[in-house]
Amino acid sequence: MGDVLKKVPVREQDPKVRATNFDEVCLGYNQEEAQEEAVRCLNCKKAQCVIGCPVSIDIPAFIHEVKEGNFAEAYRVISESSALPAVCGRVCPQETQCEGKCIRGKKGEPVSIGKLERFVADWAKENGIKPTPAAQKNGHKVAVIGSGPAGLTCAGDLARMGYDVTIFEALHKAGGVLVYGIPEFRLPKEKVVAAEVENVKSLGVKIETNVIIGKSVTIDELLKDEGFEAVFIGSGAGLPMFMGIPGEQANGVFSANEYLTRNNLMKAFRDDYDTPIVHGKKVVVVGGGNVAMDAARTALRLGAETHIVYRRSEAELPARAEEVHHAKEEGVIFDLLCNPVEILADENSWVTGVRCIRMELGEPDASGRRRPVEIPGSEFEIEADTVIMSLGTSPNPLISSTTYGLDVNKRKCIVADEEFGRTSKEGVYAGGDAVTGAATVILAMGAGKAGARGIDEYIKSKNA
Repeated sequence: MGDVLKKVPVREQDPKVRATNFDEVCLGYNQEEAQEEAVRCLNCKKAQCVIGCPVSIDIPAFIHEVKEGNFAEAYRVISESSALPAVCGRVCPQETQCEGKCIRGKKGEPVSIGKLERFVADWAKENGIKPTPAAQKNGHKVAVIGSGPAGLTCAGDLARMGYDVTIFEALHKAGGVLVYGIPEFRLPKEKVVAAEVENVKSLGVKIETNVIIGKSVTIDELLKDEGFEAVFIGSGAGLPMFMGIPGEQANGVFSANEYLTRNNLMKAFRDDYDTPIVHGKKVVVVGGGNVAMDAARTALRLGAETHIVYRRSEAELPARAEEVHHAKEEGVIFDLLCNPVEILADENSWVTGVRCIRMELGEPDASGRRRPVEIPGSEFEIEADTVIMSLGTSPNPLISSTTYGLDVNKRKCIVADEEFGRTSKEGVYAGGDAVTGAATVILAMGAGKAGARGIDEYIKSKNA
């Protein structure tokens, strides 16, 4: 038995080795390690970790089952609240949510809740255990737009309640941001994402790919002509933002969204795929969030010297500490307190570098973070042949512009209440990045659960 104040360490690929491959970085717990870590849980009566979980998993109950070696029961407990445990165990910001609230963490390290969730989900997959479907259908049809974390969660919850659910996905593959946005080394596509999608389908959910809502069919047509009684919009935020600086139109400038999509969905990381992408030798990624880390670590694996340029200091980096730590270990260079002012290009409009200016932190702004201020005369250049802009995304206006009576705010996000996902249009609910702008997988899942509750209440009251 180890030190109860410290987490059982988790095995990882060596940084020098993993910087050259796309295999998963974290190798997870084995059965013995998981049970040893589970013993550290204090099984609190008023569990703060549950309050910190956006989908309210009964964390002490599932960890108790892990400790006892009842892994199938642990999976059943998690599945009551989460449709995507193998995903959440890998990409949730546990340190600010469940683990951030863990009482064990007050005097030592918190329980490794995320790694235990991952262990249980992976064990269930290896042993062919699926979530339990509804006993019977209730005869009501619901449409879900988007097969990302919000859509999959909403669809899974509604299917468990007995609804006949169809997900409409614009791309050729289900999974949304889980397949196109998060790299293979953090979230394996076949082993994890495809398996989680299959679990949702095993509940009776139908998924139709290559359907672009607003072009192939509108929400009004789904409600009026296709027999759906309610619609949940979980279409995400796929429209990239740019800085508006000179040179942004040059060849070799990507949005992080496009760069990661070409790598993930179009398999640019595989030698046997002829995917059109610039394999840069010197890559600059602008931004400091998780997506910036993903883009930088991807470029590094494709053979580039990779810089992250971020206008604040390390303390303000919005990315998870684990992602920053992994990026540094692998050799990503951090140019902090710098901001691009121009992208430089040759006579053929190909990127040759980025002109930056040094920054210092001033007074706090509206976000509570200290505002970066330019230092006059401190410009310098970073040589580069590829620049990846990772400055956030906003929802594509296609759905809102083709749906009568659907209110959006000035950021083009759909307006919906937090508790039930209700929009301004009767029978239409929404959640995830389409409502909040770019956020985390688990917050989108929480919104999917809220939407399912709202739709269930709406259809029941309409048929009472």
